Amino acid sequence: MGRRGVSRTFWQAGWRRAGRWRFAVLLLAAGAVALALLLVLWTTGRQTGGDGWPDGANGDREALELGWGFTHTQYSADRGDDAARRTAAGLLTGSRMPQNQHIMGWGVDNPEPRPGVYNFGDLDRRVAHMRRTGRTPVLTLCCAPDWMKGGGERTDWSLKSLEKAPDRAHYKDFAKLAGVIAKRYPDVRHFIVWNEFKGFYDDGRNRWNYEGYTELYNLVHAELKKQNRANLVGGPYISMDSNPPGSSSNASSLRGPWGSVDQRAVDALKYWNAHKRGADFLVVDGASYTREDSKLFPDEFAATRKFADVTTWLRKTFDLPVWWSEWYVEPADANDDRKSWTEPHRTAVHATTLMHFARSGVSTAFYWNPEKTGEDCPGCLWRSTELKDGGGGLPMLDLLSRFGKAFPPGAQLRTPEVTGDNRDAVAALASGSTVLVVNMQDRRLTVEVDGDSLDLAPNEIRWTG
Repeated sequence: MGRRGVSRTFWQAGWRRAGRWRFAVLLLAAGAVALALLLVLWTTGRQTGGDGWPDGANGDREALELGWGFTHTQYSADRGDDAARRTAAGLLTGSRMPQNQHIMGWGVDNPEPRPGVYNFGDLDRRVAHMRRTGRTPVLTLCCAPDWMKGGGERTDWSLKSLEKAPDRAHYKDFAKLAGVIAKRYPDVRHFIVWNEFKGFYDDGRNRWNYEGYTELYNLVHAELKKQNRANLVGGPYISMDSNPPGSSSNASSLRGPWGSVDQRAVDALKYWNAHKRGADFLVVDGASYTREDSKLFPDEFAATRKFADVTTWLRKTFDLPVWWSEWYVEPADANDDRKSWTEPHRTAVHATTLMHFARSGVSTAFYWNPEKTGEDCPGCLWRSTELKDGGGGLPMLDLLSRFGKAFPPGAQLRTPEVTGDNRDAVAALASGSTVLVVNMQDRRLTVEVDGDSLDLAPNEIRWTG
């Protein structure tokens, strides 16, 4: 019997045997199902911007909690002396930290110097290095080839050119490049769209061009999901700049003893969130010091509270896993170098920041590794692999590695009992039997932690348990 015959027999049975009232019930039930379906579609449309990709589409929050890792910059451990590279690779393999790399700049050549002509030699090498030595590779989709931003086929590596956004007419070309890269590295699942809104500031309106960025983001997001629905995509990677306490200049209600976040960054975040077509995680970066004059309030240790306050606000406001793509605690000099603090001081302040990350529920954070080629390398993770005896680990690598193992995202945290006259001079965090104590003073002191007496050197980081 054909489909038409089946339908006719069904309707006749509905009227003649079941009776008119039963058939009416059937129609009502069908209407209820249809209404429920419409509600689901309407809700999904609201969450996604209407393109069918809900926020956190893959539903795997654990895959977004990568923990504490670092970003490769101009110089890394994929080049240099063979023995030094092996030494560094052994350390990184043991730490198993997530690693992040940009697709152009920061150690990688122009991936598409001419339309449709690709150059992935450098990026292939960096991705291969991340695969060998890290736990999870991440790619930041920045920056854009020159021909996409008004230049020619020759790459201009000046900072002004590198940090220029693609022209709107080439947004689709940039999205296509992102798709080609995702297809080339099918094991890479995590993608960050652009970097710090570079090139998206509107001087005429004295605010971020968040409409332009969001348009670019949506095109890239769609292309990455088209390549593989399992790809995880996040943005907007905007800097949570802050102003001093009491300042009225672009001050927002997101504030603390450290100051207030710039309202223009808050506006950009809210616009992106309202108009994005799906996101798996939210990305920001920032510093504990003020946007102008690089001041630390109340001091360099207390100012790190900003990272917890901002993270708490982000999680509450946007309901997405929070990633910090960069985080800074030491003001830079005129050459953008951070070398005015001693290494123990520097590492101790970073340790307090990691504590705030863990307590406030950060899912992923990448330390911007300021790797150099010589002996002098403040804040670096390892001694330069350009040196014959290089590749050895430095204090920041030890901190990141141990913190990642002791306090991964989701760990059961507790605050140790700290007593004694110096209890306010230390920061402490514990999980299970592991306790981390940081001396926030540039002097030796004694403190009681969970009943144990600890004699701490100036700015010492002490692991117990």
